[in-house]
Amino acid sequence: MRTFTFAAAAAAFALSACSPKSGQGAGNAAGDGKSVKLLNVSYDVARDFYKEYNPLFIKEYQAKSKGEEIDIQQSHGGSSKQAMSVANGLAADVVTMNQTSDIDLLQKKGLVAADWAKRLPDNAVPFTGTTVFLVRKGNPKQIKDWSDLAKPGVKIVLANPKTTGNGRYAFLGAYGYGLKANNGDETKTKEFVSALLKNAPSFENGGRAATTTFTQRNIGDVLITFENEANHVSKKLTQGQFEIVYPSYTILSESPVAVVDKVVEKKGTQAAAKAYLEYLWSVPAQELAAKLYLRPRNAEVLAKHKADFPDIETFKPNEKFGTWEEIMKKYFADGGLVDQLSPKK
Repeated sequence: MRTFTFAAAAAAFALSACSPKSGQGAGNAAGDGKSVKLLNVSYDVARDFYKEYNPLFIKEYQAKSKGEEIDIQQSHGGSSKQAMSVANGLAADVVTMNQTSDIDLLQKKGLVAADWAKRLPDNAVPFTGTTVFLVRKGNPKQIKDWSDLAKPGVKIVLANPKTTGNGRYAFLGAYGYGLKANNGDETKTKEFVSALLKNAPSFENGGRAATTTFTQRNIGDVLITFENEANHVSKKLTQGQFEIVYPSYTILSESPVAVVDKVVEKKGTQAAAKAYLEYLWSVPAQELAAKLYLRPRNAEVLAKHKADFPDIETFKPNEKFGTWEEIMKKYFADGGLVDQLSPKK
C-alpha cells in the first residue's frame, strides 16, 4: 500500500459531469478544399486525454496530407452506454473504450471487423491503468487497502458496475482482492464484496460523475476510480485536498480502440480513422498518455516516467475471471453477482 498527497491549483474545481457528447474540433484551412470529419466515441474520463491528443494528431495528419482539413468530434459517457449508442446508430468512425466487451458488442452487431484487436499493436490497447482509491486529505478513515472499504461507517463512491467500465473494474478489483485474501473461498469473498457494496449508498452513471460527486458535492469517504482520474484530480485540479491510496493488489485496466468499419466505409473515412488510431502509439501520444497518468505501452516512455507509476501487484480480469463475455454474464447481467451482492434499496 502506498499513499500519496498532492497539491495543485487552488482555483474552483470545475469538472464537467458526464455528458453524452462534447465537441473537440480543430483544423487549418485546406489548400485543396478537401476535408474529413471523424467522430470518436469514448468513455467519460478519457475526455482529458483526447482533448489534448486531437490537436497533436491534426497537426501531424495535415502535415502529411497536403493540407487536407480534418475535424475531430468527441462523444463521452459511460462506456457501455456509449457502445450501445454506436450499436443503435451513433455514427462513430472510431471507438476508444475501456474494456474489450464494448468493442466486441459492436463486432457482433457487424459494425467492427472480427480481427479488430489484431490490426494495431498490443491487441489494440495503446495504454493501460489500474484501479486505486482517492481519499480526503489526511485519510481520516485510514483507508489502506480493499479490506478497509468493507468496514462499518465507510462511505464509498463508485460508478455503476452494470453500465460502466470504471465501475466494473472497481467491482472486479474488489472481488479479485477478496479471492486472494480468502485463499479462493468464494463464499467469504462474496461476503466481503457484499459488505463493501453496502457502503456504497448509490452508483453513479459514470466515472467522471462519481468524481464530481466525491469532490464537488463532498459526498463519501473514498472514491474508487482509475489511476489516471485520481491523479488528474489530486495533481491538476485541487490543492492538497485529496490523497491517492494504492491497494496492495488491484486490477489492470486496458483501453482498447477500434475503427468502426461499417461507418467509415459509408463515409469514406477509412484512411483518416486508421491514422487517428495508429498515432496513439507515436512517441508524442505516448508521452501525452504518461503526462495524464495513463501507463504507456512504449517501454522507454514508461521508464522515463517511472516516478509517476508505482510498482504494484495487479491482475488481468481475463486471467482470473474468464473471457469478457463470461464476466459480463456472471457478474454484470441482470440477476448477476452485482445484483445478488448489492443491498436492496
